[in-house]
Amino acid sequence: MTKTTLGRLPRESIRLLDITRPSQATLEAFRALVDLTGTLSDACDELGIVGIIPAFKLPPVNPGQRIVGPAQTVRNIARDVQIHKAAQEKINTQGETEAHNLAEPGDVLVMQGVMGCSNMGGQSATIAKRQGFIGAVVDATLRDPDQYRGMGWPVWCRGFTPITGKWRMQTVEVNGTVEICGVACKPGDLVCADEAGVAIIPQDKIAAVLELALKIDGADTKRKIDIDQGVAINELLKKKYK
Repeated sequence: MTKTTLGRLPRESIRLLDITRPSQATLEAFRALVDLTGTLSDACDELGIVGIIPAFKLPPVNPGQRIVGPAQTVRNIARDVQIHKAAQEKINTQGETEAHNLAEPGDVLVMQGVMGCSNMGGQSATIAKRQGFIGAVVDATLRDPDQYRGMGWPVWCRGFTPITGKWRMQTVEVNGTVEICGVACKPGDLVCADEAGVAIIPQDKIAAVLELALKIDGADTKRKIDIDQGVAINELLKKKYK
């Protein structure tokens, strides 16, 4: 099916109508990692990849959940406008629904936004979930915390605010490169997140990261078994697990 836009943004502002997605087997392999972001952090360290965002910078709204999926990106910027005038004239320049419109089941919404106002409210999030987004990573503030929790929809963000973004910010790009807490994210990059943080794996590094992550995961599992089985500390220290 050919994808089309909604007309919320100029066509040239939507860089990609579709993204390249990892295979289901690859996604399942990442989901099976016992310590998802911890293992990926170790793998990224060894491979020289800057892609990890700790939860103290971007905490989860719904603790205990995890997601693995390809990124669809949105970039918002602040507007230079008189708020009351924009509100009176109903000039709404938010356009994240363009990304919702392009979503496929299993995608992750990744948004670079504006602090202090809402970059996505509960109704928009409901549409995002309905369209297939399995969660969102937002480097900014959101609105309607109760609705996110009631939906059980995994979201990582800077915090919440009651202040609308409709008159205060503008969506300028969909499916371009965004920056999330200093980490670059391109459409199609793999986003993995849990209670400890968020990992953004560049699309061309997914295979290498997975290969190393599986080795690390296996070694950690073996060491945990040895610890649980009572292997002496001096023996644990002698063994080379990784």
